[in-house]
Amino acid sequence: MAILAPTKSTQAEWSPDARGQAVLAAVIKEHLRTGEPVASRSISERFAGGAGWSSATIRNVLAELEEHGLVEQPHTSAGRVPTDKGYRFYVDHFIGDARLSRADISAIDRGLGLPSDAFAQPSRLMEKVSHVLSELSENVGIVVSPPVADSRLEHIEFLPLSDGRILVVLVLASNVVQNKIIRIDERLTHDELESAARYLNAEFSGKTLQAIRAEVLALMGEEKALYDRLLRNAVLLFERSTEGGEGETGDVYIDGASNILAKPDFSDVERLRELFRTFEAKSRLVKILNECIAREPVFGDVHVVIGREHSAPQLQSCALITAPYRVADGFVGGTVGVVGPMRLEYARTMAAVNYVARLVERVLREAAHS
Repeated sequence: MAILAPTKSTQAEWSPDARGQAVLAAVIKEHLRTGEPVASRSISERFAGGAGWSSATIRNVLAELEEHGLVEQPHTSAGRVPTDKGYRFYVDHFIGDARLSRADISAIDRGLGLPSDAFAQPSRLMEKVSHVLSELSENVGIVVSPPVADSRLEHIEFLPLSDGRILVVLVLASNVVQNKIIRIDERLTHDELESAARYLNAEFSGKTLQAIRAEVLALMGEEKALYDRLLRNAVLLFERSTEGGEGETGDVYIDGASNILAKPDFSDVERLRELFRTFEAKSRLVKILNECIAREPVFGDVHVVIGREHSAPQLQSCALITAPYRVADGFVGGTVGVVGPMRLEYARTMAAVNYVARLVERVLREAAHS
């Protein structure tokens, strides 16, 4: 592996020199392979025959890496393992522009059923994406769908039901259909409901529900809405149809949580229990993912948070790799990601997350124009 000059690093006060970088990379590669602490003898064998690579020199370099928090000894007599700082240095300096192998690309495309038109419903796409990420990484695949408030209105209908109830049918971009039953104080005729729907479709089709709601709220304060019955009905019906949803996050799809049960990295049962509780709490998990994509990306749109960099204590023994995917007009629609132990294949997982995020963008864009 080529030695890179220090660029960005969380160890602003100290960075290993070329020899230190080589030893750190060797420790990480061996630990990723075996899951065991790496003895100095293993490093010595790797560099045997190289000028200036005596066993004493390697022991000194390991001691220096340990002093600066990039490796640690789990036990006094054990070898070294990378710390979260060590993994951070590795991700920032050694991985570069991670790329997937052709075999991995084929596996992802095959797992998603591409190329095909199998994703008439985005929820099916999200389920498959979380599963594919879990399968490829052998960790936990996570996908957050776009919040409904950010979805664009294609069509709206109001259908009268018994007892003054009204069925609202919202057709959103990417073929998402939502049904909701509402009540209003005043009974409206079938013709009045149809007229209100025609007005809303003509005025607001193509805009996000959030933007429409803001315009509708502004209209409710205008004097015209008090006297124009059509406008009043349309405003009231839309406001009632979308109330309560402005603070909602998108749906969260998780696959492979059972994968981490087999990881020796998660031997602490209580910590594992807290991690599963985090997976179950949708709003907390979305907050964690949003914090991740708010960080500086490692390359492209890929973001990596490792160990104690997490604000959530439950994830401080984990690595989280995420990438946002964008919907119409370049707005971030949702997130795809992988959660696993700090000991994971960073380059391959980062490349997979990036590739899948771009696939999701493409599929949603094609669905929106189909």
